[in-house]
Amino acid sequence: MRVPGRVLNCVEQDLKKAGFPPLAWYDALLELSRAPGGGMRPVELEKQMLIPQYSMSRLIDRLVEEGLALRRECKMDKRGLYVEITEAGRDLQKRMWSAYSSAIERHVGSKLSDADAARLSGLLDRLGCSCEQPSMTPSRDVASVR
Repeated sequence: MRVPGRVLNCVEQDLKKAGFPPLAWYDALLELSRAPGGGMRPVELEKQMLIPQYSMSRLIDRLVEEGLALRRECKMDKRGLYVEITEAGRDLQKRMWSAYSSAIERHVGSKLSDADAARLSGLLDRLGCSCEQPSMTPSRDVASVR
């Protein structure tokens, strides 16, 4: 459980050294850029990024303050908000990718063979899927697994 935190910390440091904002900004901008029309409701963004509502509110505030995103009234539900990426946000996300992809290669890719990376990806996919759906296999005693 500590390894992802360490790797993400190294990636964050690389982004900071390159003069970019935190990785969460990149992730939010990427999700917004992938959304139809370049925007989504904050609750949808929370689900995509797996962060709590209070953190999402602060992140959206910062993106809006920097001109990277806009808040809009939701057309279908006038009470709801919609967050939309701006051209400046798209530009920053694209520029951040060069530093981010280099950091991924430095801290992950360079340490794994292609076969190791494929195996790890498969294992992580299985773990991710097991968290989303109830397991169909009988549960095993944790002590016996270790």
